[in-house]
Amino acid sequence: MIVNRDRNIEIAPSILSADFSCLGDQIQAVERGGAAVLHVDVMDGHFVPNITVGLPVVKSLSGFTRLPIDAHLMISEPDRYATQFVSAGAKMVSVHVEADPHLHRTLTSIKAAGAQAGVVLNPSTPVTAVEEALQFADYVLVMSVNPGFGGQKFIPQSIDKVKRLRRMIEERQLNVRIEIDGGIDLTNIETVVAAGAEIIVAGSAIFGTPDAETAVKELRNATVQWV
Repeated sequence: MIVNRDRNIEIAPSILSADFSCLGDQIQAVERGGAAVLHVDVMDGHFVPNITVGLPVVKSLSGFTRLPIDAHLMISEPDRYATQFVSAGAKMVSVHVEADPHLHRTLTSIKAAGAQAGVVLNPSTPVTAVEEALQFADYVLVMSVNPGFGGQKFIPQSIDKVKRLRRMIEERQLNVRIEIDGGIDLTNIETVVAAGAEIIVAGSAIFGTPDAETAVKELRNATVQWV
């Protein structure tokens, strides 16, 4: 268990679960609740079996919210588009190790464009797959559900994966944060934070409730002992 009390734990609401007919109101609600990041899932219907939003939506959101945009690219050939999302206003851009054979080039290009660079691991992808890329990343996103759809059940084995990733980062003395996405709610957020996660993506647990503002506050309150 990670016991460092000086960690910066951030809640990142995922708009994948939001009501797009009133997206502006919902974003303002999570801002009031204390969200630190706005997570945007970009899906192409090829790398994952779903299609969501793209560059125009990220550009629009970046001009609307004060929250930094975290663009999670669940797309084929992410190296072709990663810096375009930075230009559109994303402050964080992550790409899947499974989709990009040239991670060094992509991660360094994201950073050169002015954003934080992240690498993503699917549930069945081992932590060792990012071992050589860690030194070039600002964060690693651990998928705790299979990517493509919101509202899925948390995969419990993700806890051990986060712990192993945290050990790998600390052994190399790297300044790399761990983000986790999928099935996070009040029943498991303390466990994932204790394991070493610092950026907590939540969709249904926030936007699937009657009050997104209160939902963010409750998730934040559940992590106060690690802040």
